[in-house]
Amino acid sequence: MATLTIGKVAAATGVKVTTIRYYESIGLLAEPGRSDSGQRRYGSDAIDRLNFIRHARELGFDIPAIRDLVTLQDDPDRDCDSVDAIARDNLARVRSRLSRLKLLETELERMIASCAGGTVGACHILQVLGDHTHCAPNDHVGHGAKVGPIEL
Repeated sequence: MATLTIGKVAAATGVKVTTIRYYESIGLLAEPGRSDSGQRRYGSDAIDRLNFIRHARELGFDIPAIRDLVTLQDDPDRDCDSVDAIARDNLARVRSRLSRLKLLETELERMIASCAGGTVGACHILQVLGDHTHCAPNDHVGHGAKVGPIEL
């Protein structure tokens, strides 16, 4: 079986070298074999696994869900109800994020529409950003509370 360096695996999968090492450190990717000089050497199974992980991340699955999916993937005779449940949970999280993003879009549109030009000192957009009470009530998550950015 041909083996590849971590750089070649990164190029083949579009996953950064540091990310590959991270996935190894958390057990999502098996520790690779090593050459006589200690260099990591990967087979096609690592490329398949990294492509799986990358695609799952692109679809919004978090690391614990991917860990569960990888474990399930390694047991091909198992019933797929657990896989379905993980996918449904992810879909619910995506729909929740979409809903929050729609509310943010509405508030941003309202802020921009209320801008009458003029000077920065009288800018309504800057006033709204500086004081959450200028936002439309219940128009987006965090009204009146400290919240972080919405993850995409």
